[in-house]
Amino acid sequence: MRDTWTPLAMAAGIVCVLIATILDRTSPAVLIKPAPLILVFGGTFFAGTAGLFRRDLHGLGAILRRALTSRVDDLEIAVEQMAFLAATAKQNGIMALDQATATIADPFLRRGVELAVDGVSSEELVAVLEDDLESTAARHRAGAKVFADMGGYAPTLGIIGTVMGLVHVLGNLAAPGSLGPAIGSAFTATLWGVLSANLIWIPLVNKLRRLSDLEIVVKRMEIEGLLAIQVGASSRMVRRRMESFLAPALRNEPASGAAA
Repeated sequence: MRDTWTPLAMAAGIVCVLIATILDRTSPAVLIKPAPLILVFGGTFFAGTAGLFRRDLHGLGAILRRALTSRVDDLEIAVEQMAFLAATAKQNGIMALDQATATIADPFLRRGVELAVDGVSSEELVAVLEDDLESTAARHRAGAKVFADMGGYAPTLGIIGTVMGLVHVLGNLAAPGSLGPAIGSAFTATLWGVLSANLIWIPLVNKLRRLSDLEIVVKRMEIEGLLAIQVGASSRMVRRRMESFLAPALRNEPASGAAA
């Protein structure tokens, strides 16, 4: 299930700013100035990515798409899938799961099932999957950090733009009539810096962290389920162990589209 609330909420926030500008009897066109936009957005991007390698830039698009139009991990469907695997292993033996791996889309779960089928111990299975889990969490933290850095740089660059504008104003004190518009234009950079940080970059960071938390929960649920399957637990017991990760309101509720 794809969730597009993040870009809608961000756009709505910007629309609120524009509406407030109109209600203040000011044309939104005063905010559209090339110089502050280039300084804030261009400077923020380059400052935020300056600490990366060139090859790291190729993954930023995928991270951004993940934050804006992400597929949300369904905890209930994960429970149903593990319960199905447990029932298969209980009826036909754990080796029967070898055929089921071809239908498992999640690489993490597929790897765990393969380890269980290969007969590795519970301790070794946990060690391998926990290492995979930590590596995934580290990648998520690195991706979120880029946008968190941008959220910190944007207001600073906005202030720099305002200082530059005020320097220009002070250099033209001989024309008092132009001081008002010039000062207003100078503060446009600060507005875009603060606005972009709070309506774009910080929300993206929060969404990425939320997605990471959900993915980690699903993976930990899958580890618990695999450990239960290894010891021959029934599908009901596997479901109970995994449902401990769910909110009480979500327990014992069948998920639509779950494996039969």
